[in-house]
Amino acid sequence: MRGGGLWQLGRSITRRLAHVDKCAISRRCFASESDLKKTVLYDFHVANGGKMVPFAGWSMPIQYKDSIMDSTLNCRENGSLFDVSHMCGLSLKGKDCLPFLEKLVIADVAGLAPGTGTLTILTNEKGGAIDDSVIAKVTNEHIYLVVNAGCRDKDLAHIEEHMKAFTSKGGDVSWHIHDERSLLALQGPLAAPVLQHLTKEDLSKIYFNDFRVLDINGVPCYLTRTGYAALIDSCNCPFKNLKIVLPLPRLHSLM
Repeated sequence: MRGGGLWQLGRSITRRLAHVDKCAISRRCFASESDLKKTVLYDFHVANGGKMVPFAGWSMPIQYKDSIMDSTLNCRENGSLFDVSHMCGLSLKGKDCLPFLEKLVIADVAGLAPGTGTLTILTNEKGGAIDDSVIAKVTNEHIYLVVNAGCRDKDLAHIEEHMKAFTSKGGDVSWHIHDERSLLALQGPLAAPVLQHLTKEDLSKIYFNDFRVLDINGVPCYLTRTGYAALIDSCNCPFKNLKIVLPLPRLHSLM
C-alpha cells in the first residue's frame, strides 16, 4: 500500500475510533483510586512495580518494569501468569439450566459433554451480540461461565431478566455469581508443565476446551484449558487461598 493509502487508512481508523463510547472512556480514565475494586493480588502487583490503571471499575496492572513487548515475547516463548480476577464468573444450576442458557447463547450447550466447554456469544432477542463468554458444562445441571468485566452489569441484567421470565413459567434454574473466587490465566508453552508441579492430575490428558475440578497445591479449583491466541490454562480458585494455590516465587523459578 502506498503512503497516501496508508494515510487514508489512518484517517478512517481514527474516525471509527472517535465513535467509541466517550462516557465509558471518561469513566475508565477518571475514576478515583478509592472507587476502584482491587483483586487479591493488588498488593503483589504494586510491590513488583506493576503500573496500575483503571479498567472496568478495577485497578489493574497494564505492565511491569519490563516492556509490554518483553512480556509478550516471554509469554510466547516461556509462560506468564495473568491476574484476570476482574472478570465475572458465575454458575447456573438446575435441571433446566441447559435449555435456559441455550435461549441466551449461540452454542450447542446441550451437545457439550460434561467436563468440556466452548467459546460462545451472549445475544439479545434480535440475535445481536451482547458479549462473548467462555462456558463449561460441569454436569448436566451445572454450567459455569465467565463474562467480561466491562460488560458485567449489562450481561448480568440480561441474564437476570430472562431468568425471572423463565422461572415464572416453572423453569428450574438458579445462579450464583462467584465474587468469592479469583481467576488466573497461566499462558504460554510452559503453562501445563509448570502447573503440573502443583497438581497430581495428569494435565496431558486435559485437552483444549476441557474443564476439571481438581486440587492445585492442595486446594480445590476449577481449571479450564482454553484461549484465543496461545495455550491458556486458567484456574478459578478461592481467593482467600490464592497465594497457597499458586506460590508465585516457585512458579517464577520454573519459567
